[in-house]
Amino acid sequence: MSPVWLEEQMARLRAAFEAGHMPHALLIHEAPGAGGEWLGYWTAQLLLCAHPQRAPCGECAACGHVARRQHPDLLRLEPQERSTQIRIEQVRDLAADLALTAHQGGYKVGILSPADSMNRFAANALLKTLEEPAPRTLLALVASVPSRLPATILSRCQRLRVPAPSRAQAAQWLTATRGPADWEAVLAVLGDAPFIAAMLDPATIAQTAAEMRQELEQLAGGSGDPAGSAERWARSEPALRLTCFENWLTERIRRGVLGEGAVAELRASAHSGAAGLTIRAAFELLDGVRELRSSLDAPINRGVALEAMLRRMAPRTAV
Repeated sequence: MSPVWLEEQMARLRAAFEAGHMPHALLIHEAPGAGGEWLGYWTAQLLLCAHPQRAPCGECAACGHVARRQHPDLLRLEPQERSTQIRIEQVRDLAADLALTAHQGGYKVGILSPADSMNRFAANALLKTLEEPAPRTLLALVASVPSRLPATILSRCQRLRVPAPSRAQAAQWLTATRGPADWEAVLAVLGDAPFIAAMLDPATIAQTAAEMRQELEQLAGGSGDPAGSAERWARSEPALRLTCFENWLTERIRRGVLGEGAVAELRASAHSGAAGLTIRAAFELLDGVRELRSSLDAPINRGVALEAMLRRMAPRTAV
């Protein structure tokens, strides 16, 4: 089932293809988990389909090979093994492959995902390919944070924005592709990122979210074990647990942190030494959680960082 929220982008790409105006380089700027990579492969099917008049037909051998990532004229670049970066050697290999004649005599397509994981050497190497593209080639760069890419690359790409779907659209697509489940609850935990949700077990997400909520309430009340929780979270599903942590903090902030009190009381609590999680502390913790989640691939001690944040949640004793 095609994602309904991508219909506009698909129509634009199909119109460009039919008019013979496909760009050499396409930057797909996606909201995380919204389907930017899916759109990249759909575009590859559009260009490589054996039936151009109704491409992508989804039925021919070429469309099937693209769907299985096995088409000889489809190239993919992603961080290899445990690396978090796309490296210069990979980009050079891609450039060499794109310069060769297509096996099927048509287009050659390269998909870089996530393109914003290229290091600066790889980005510089890619720039030459963008400046001197081979005929009938397309480079599709999928990125959630295009600002990480050099301006010289951004200026040579046609940008296509992929926004997050509505909650209803995401839940409907997940039901159609994965089957019935409490997808609304899953999306409440993960955000409106259906392509991330589709790779996970909904029951596991719901259970983890419930466990996290209980532990966080205990930690905020002073009865939890910061060291034990931090060690366990760092070892098991840290990205999912940090997302749950972020959601819990956001919820606390929205309801006033200390309850349903007046704004004046919340402002006062931000400067007081009273027990409890103040609004200022909640915002500071939220920043810390987001920073840690964005650096999970870095060589840091997650357990130590988590424990430091969890100890800041404990109620303070009034002096």
